[in-house]
Amino acid sequence: MGIFGAMTTAVSGLLTQSYALENISGNIANSQTAGFKRVETSFVDMIPDTPKNMGLAGSVRAFSRLTNTVQGDLQPTGIATNMAINGEGYFIVRERMGTNGTDPTFSGRNYYTRRGDFALDRSGHLVNGAGYYLRGSTIDPATGQIRNGGAGVIEISQDPLPATRTSKINYAASLPAKPTTNRSRAGGVDSELMVAPIQETYTKDQEGAFIDQTIEGGSIVAYNEIGAPVDVQFRWGKARNAQAGPPAVNAQWKLYYMSDSTATGAEVAWTSVTAAGSFIEFDPAGRMTAPAPPPGPGAVNIAALTIDGISLGAVSLEFGTQLNQYPATDGSAQGVTLQQNGFPTGTIDSVSVGTDGLIVGNYSNGRVVPVGQVTLVQFNADNALKRSDGGTFEETFESGPPTMGVGAASITGGHVENSNTDIAEEFSKMIITQQAYSANTRVVSTAQQMMQDVINIVR
Repeated sequence: MGIFGAMTTAVSGLLTQSYALENISGNIANSQTAGFKRVETSFVDMIPDTPKNMGLAGSVRAFSRLTNTVQGDLQPTGIATNMAINGEGYFIVRERMGTNGTDPTFSGRNYYTRRGDFALDRSGHLVNGAGYYLRGSTIDPATGQIRNGGAGVIEISQDPLPATRTSKINYAASLPAKPTTNRSRAGGVDSELMVAPIQETYTKDQEGAFIDQTIEGGSIVAYNEIGAPVDVQFRWGKARNAQAGPPAVNAQWKLYYMSDSTATGAEVAWTSVTAAGSFIEFDPAGRMTAPAPPPGPGAVNIAALTIDGISLGAVSLEFGTQLNQYPATDGSAQGVTLQQNGFPTGTIDSVSVGTDGLIVGNYSNGRVVPVGQVTLVQFNADNALKRSDGGTFEETFESGPPTMGVGAASITGGHVENSNTDIAEEFSKMIITQQAYSANTRVVSTAQQMMQDVINIVR
């Protein structure tokens, strides 16, 4: 080998250091690329087959070494659809191949990426800055059902969220043992009670007397099947006080709702929520006994709730254990809280992503509804993936197949993962590479000089 071997070895050194410099150059160029994973250079010595005592240092070859398992810093962006994976894992993306009308069409090949700067396009797809479309489950916001088997490109519906009628009203309150009404008098025995006989309905002509005998019970806006708002107003009237006995008797109340705010004369204005002869009752300790609380139903069913001519249909007025009578000698209903399950038609305002990858739509009617689910995958050998354009990777035999569902990883919405390139470290490597390259050129020039000396001997 001798001089020629030294020159050949030095040339391999020049090639490998050039290769290393190219990787360093790429790392620096992509230091601001979202989700970029720097490429390190591994040097491998190549030893010629020689006798034991004649072994040589050998030449060198260079190979790339990926750093897919090294996470970059997570940077907030203020864009709700941006996503950063915290932990090991990859997004599944597809490449756009064309259009079908106004909708994009996609290739059948899966790519994997850490680049999560996704944004909505005109069709409701999530596409990142490199032009790749996010895969996962699409959820119908109206029904909650998963579309397309949960294995397609996510497409968030831009259709309005249909209205849902109110079928349940949750009611919580504490009623005073002695309500303060316009009729009650200090020291007046039972003056706080409604005047018998207790009626199930009160007309507009009777409304003044009805108001004098009852206290406010709160109000809530409910919705019919087409989303029309209906103002439901309640009032409580006490029919009997509890007595310890013997025999013990329960306190009895009637709850009414304004059934017609435009009623006149003999037209019904207020209607009881309970059936004729039925009351909402409390024992002497203030616990509700009728309707029976859990494990009983603890609810009153209004067969056809109609207000101002607008029908809401059957509505369940549910108290559970949240309705009681507190031992005050006078006052009004306290802690009145009403919640209902209906809502009007709404349009999507924005979307956001949770740590579990659930994408929710925020609608103009105040509803927050799941509209998609991001799927993450892992590989047994991340650094054996094949690199592709746009910060994507492809599965290889060495990497193994992807594993769906990443238990240890989470998604941080409104963030992107920065490049894991460290500029200072790359500059240090560049200096070392330049020195090594220069040293190899000195070996070549030295070998050339020695060869020239041999030629001069012949002369």
